[in-house]
Amino acid sequence: MHLSRTPAEAAAVAAASGTAAESPQAGDGEPSEPSHPAGRAPEQPLYVPVRRCTCGFALRVFRSPLGTRTAVAFTTERRLSAVLGPDQPSVRLALPAVRALAAPLGVATVSVDPQLTAPPVRTAPADPADPPLTTLPG
Repeated sequence: MHLSRTPAEAAAVAAASGTAAESPQAGDGEPSEPSHPAGRAPEQPLYVPVRRCTCGFALRVFRSPLGTRTAVAFTTERRLSAVLGPDQPSVRLALPAVRALAAPLGVATVSVDPQLTAPPVRTAPADPADPPLTTLPG
């Protein structure tokens, strides 16, 4: 089974694994023998945000800037903490495993190392002293 990646995902996985996108060249210009039986380097686990639920943990699903649902993964724990906060629980999974968990939820996109986030939507004032949420006149 072949899984496609966006160029950003491929670059992030290559950067995380420390391998180049192409195999190294031997002295005569021919590609050298691959070190992995499948012909490519094994994928490094990514940090994937999860939420606690009654049966353990569940994959967190987000929205992209265009509004489509997406799973997210980070190449380092520091990047995950910078975007989602230091208290965000996470698990380490390879990209194909993240895709496999997201697919039954109807999520076809995995965003690797997203940088844009928005605060959670506040539906009611947290404190009675806070001003009420305003609506635009219709």
